[in-house]
Amino acid sequence: MTYDVARVRGLIPSLGDGWIHLDPQAGMLVPDSVSRAVSTGFRTSSFSHIGRHGAANRSGAILDAAREAVADLVGGDPAGVVLGPDRAVLLAWLAESLSSRLGLGTGIVLSRLDDEANVAPWLRIANRYGAHVRWAEVEIETCEMPAWQFEELIGPTARLVALTAASPIVGSAPAVRVAADRVHDVGGLLVADAFGAAPYALIDIDELNADVVALSAPSWGGPQVGALVFRDPAFLDRIPSMSLNPYAKGAERLEVGGHQYALLAGLTQSIDFLAGLDERATGTRRERLEMSITSLQDYHDQLFDHLMQVLEQVDNLTVIGRASTRIPTVSFTMAGMQAEKVAAKLADARIGTVSGVHGGSRLLDALGVNDEGGAVTIGLAPYTTRYEIDQLGRALSSLE
Repeated sequence: MTYDVARVRGLIPSLGDGWIHLDPQAGMLVPDSVSRAVSTGFRTSSFSHIGRHGAANRSGAILDAAREAVADLVGGDPAGVVLGPDRAVLLAWLAESLSSRLGLGTGIVLSRLDDEANVAPWLRIANRYGAHVRWAEVEIETCEMPAWQFEELIGPTARLVALTAASPIVGSAPAVRVAADRVHDVGGLLVADAFGAAPYALIDIDELNADVVALSAPSWGGPQVGALVFRDPAFLDRIPSMSLNPYAKGAERLEVGGHQYALLAGLTQSIDFLAGLDERATGTRRERLEMSITSLQDYHDQLFDHLMQVLEQVDNLTVIGRASTRIPTVSFTMAGMQAEKVAAKLADARIGTVSGVHGGSRLLDALGVNDEGGAVTIGLAPYTTRYEIDQLGRALSSLE
């Protein structure tokens, strides 16, 4: 039995809008079960999990369940799960907390593949305290990030490496484990941003050897919630607290302000949805996630091959990067046409894509793509079909 995309599509009501959604970078479509979980959460929970009344108890149970679900998603410990309104906000608070480690004479390694959420906070801290910043670069032709450069970039003074698990723009998946092993040899930390990788790959925090993994629920069809997962939960009590509660312990030390418990209920349900993408999946949630995501990967491998064949048949279209290790996301340019115009023409055909990146893209800047009109980015989702890829090809071929 193969991956049943028709069954998955039936679980997502917004697919009835008549559009072809090839823009998961802007957030995947939300399953009906997630919407219902959020609605129920708003009706039955409180705005605090502190108290003796039933609604507060339900809020506490929702919070615990969300930590457990996120831990299952990355193979981590619920005690190490920090939850907040957005991964960018959480990474900013993490950078502030770790700023005392990043003073004059120390070094930070950043990546051209990362988006601003895992770049800007570290640059601010480096500029404030005088830490030296070095950049991991990509090969122009393939957009792959050679792993050999980590040996040169990560020297004795390096205190932190911030690195994406996969680029949401060109799909390249760098060797996070190589960078992590190297920075640990010199006593530093690695923060891996899994925004682009989920849900395309089964994330294993131990396999990555990352100290912190950042997640964004909208990237797999969840609500607007972010998470940081610490491989060693005890580390949270060894860094300065950002909490407004002077007695906060563990994950609460990086949780500034209250939680939206209804959204956390949706977060848990969205991870359960991922675990059920393959209806044959059984066992623990982690085991079901492994089987479902493996099934999705097999489906996407074939679909992405077809997508690339379709794009190659379009005149004047250039694909940016062809990394051998990647997620099913790709960016392209069309000769003589601005990316915004291409995206507008596709939208006229009811095909959703992403043109330009909110806040800009250091990668596209470095490649010179933005100087030539930018790029259009498209990606596969658990609900993408071969028919939709064919429709994209016809729409692109019709552009003048």
